[in-house]
Amino acid sequence: MNSPELVLDAIAQLGEGPCWDADAQTLYWINIYAGEVHAYSPGSGNDRVITINEPVGCLAPAKSEKLIFASQSGISLLNPKTGKHMLLVSPEPHLPGNRFNDGKCDPAGRFLAGTMDNAEVEASGSLYSLSPGGTIKTLLTGIRISNGLAWSPDYRTLYYIDTPIRKVMAYDYDLSTGDISQPRQAVYVPEEMGWPDGMTSDMDGNLWIAMWGGAKITKWDPLTGRLQQAIPLPALNVTSCAFGGEGLTDLYITSARKGMSKEQLARYPLTGGLFRLQAGVKGMPTFGYGN
Repeated sequence: MNSPELVLDAIAQLGEGPCWDADAQTLYWINIYAGEVHAYSPGSGNDRVITINEPVGCLAPAKSEKLIFASQSGISLLNPKTGKHMLLVSPEPHLPGNRFNDGKCDPAGRFLAGTMDNAEVEASGSLYSLSPGGTIKTLLTGIRISNGLAWSPDYRTLYYIDTPIRKVMAYDYDLSTGDISQPRQAVYVPEEMGWPDGMTSDMDGNLWIAMWGGAKITKWDPLTGRLQQAIPLPALNVTSCAFGGEGLTDLYITSARKGMSKEQLARYPLTGGLFRLQAGVKGMPTFGYGN
């Protein structure tokens, strides 16, 4: 396996949420606190920025060449060509200290996105599921930092990370209803590895997890809980990952400079960049909203 390569020295304070739009051959990613949606074209190397006037947590492709994103105020549809966006639903107007963090779409076109206390203190977050028809329901509550989401290749298992508990939880997933059940621990991440952040899965059923404070991407077998690989990155806070490219074998990885000392920045100057790893396996695709 090759080493990760820097494809964009973005110097992002909180780079996050990569997702691959196969139709556009574009990697979308986010700089959360800057309220920026980025559209990176691997072909040209161009990185276009769309500014949203509030923190943006995650996004996914949607119908009619639009994007769905979750931000401070709720879940919205965005036209990436014009930059115009429309609020669809705001589930937490009573929790002004919360914001949306990670999220992605399931294979049936639902948008799952979780919230967190922006101060990272209270367990006030929830995980929501927005149907293609616009109905929102709550899947989980009592979450501190809602993070990585991934599905098994047969779509029957949802994997989910609440970062501070250091666990990847597995749930039976009913694709017809979007309901979850039978919670159980799939992976436990020991303290010395960093904090489990964003996550994706490959077609072999393995989980790829970004390690905040760990300067690495890790690959796990969720059926045994065993670590299969730990791949170093020249970035301290590794935040999320998604498969892209024509064959879905390129793993795109985001990172963040948030909270780093001068000494840490001197040691990891490329933190905040966007990286690509030729993973040698085929990844799960990025699903779209309403598809």
